[in-house]
Amino acid sequence: MKLRIALPSKGRISDPAVKLLGKAGIGLMDTTNRKLFSKTYDADIGVMFTRAADIPEFVEDGAADLGITGLDLIGEKEADVEILEDLNFGRAKLVLAAPEDSDINDIDDIKNGAVVASEFPHLTENFLKEKGINAKIVELSGSTEIAPFIGVADIIADLTSTGTTLKMNHLKIIETIVESSVKLIANKNSYNKKKEKIEAVRTGIKGVIDAEGKKLVMMNVDEKHLVAIKDAMPGLTGPTVSQVLSNNGVVAVHAVVDEREVFNLVNKLKMIGARDILVVPIERII
Repeated sequence: MKLRIALPSKGRISDPAVKLLGKAGIGLMDTTNRKLFSKTYDADIGVMFTRAADIPEFVEDGAADLGITGLDLIGEKEADVEILEDLNFGRAKLVLAAPEDSDINDIDDIKNGAVVASEFPHLTENFLKEKGINAKIVELSGSTEIAPFIGVADIIADLTSTGTTLKMNHLKIIETIVESSVKLIANKNSYNKKKEKIEAVRTGIKGVIDAEGKKLVMMNVDEKHLVAIKDAMPGLTGPTVSQVLSNNGVVAVHAVVDEREVFNLVNKLKMIGARDILVVPIERII
């Protein structure tokens, strides 16, 4: 059964999504001319490019079996889809923000009837209603930051990753509506009918995510140093020890470690007595 994966055609999560599929072994056959539809190196998997905001609906309706898009967009569309994996990029927050000189400093300062401008009207309205606030929501498709300064709204609900843009526009964050990141989603019917293939895609992608920031450290060790080496190695499940080499009392040891620990670890291992130490990049961990 063929699978169709919906990817964002542009924007901050488009290139990372394409690269993720490539690392997972589902690379596009033509990366220079991005078209609406693209074949991959797996004959049973195709890709369609569309707006990130439309992907939740396309996946829910079955126009695509899988999709990569933000949790904020899934929530905004209230899409009934299966969320399979957090893809560990595109992290951002949908926040309420007010002008720095405004009397609104937190959620309790927002009065009924306040006007809120946002590209995410449903998420914003639902959040405020949960807080007992009956606000008027104005939907904007861009330049939300300017709304309070031209009399369009009292406050805004906007997506931010660092808060820098809001500060530059003299806005202060008063509340977080939702924290978002990019997800791998599936059509529920497709997941039941094409589960084996979808799980294969999921496994490939998860293997890439699990390998991020990890290195494989390999070395030869005299057996008399093995206990000390094991104690020093912070492997995911402890180091793996291979058979004795040439019956000379030397064993091969390897472990997956966080790349931030490699510098200090290698020096520690060398001092214990490890030799022929190799540090190898990891493409995937299955």
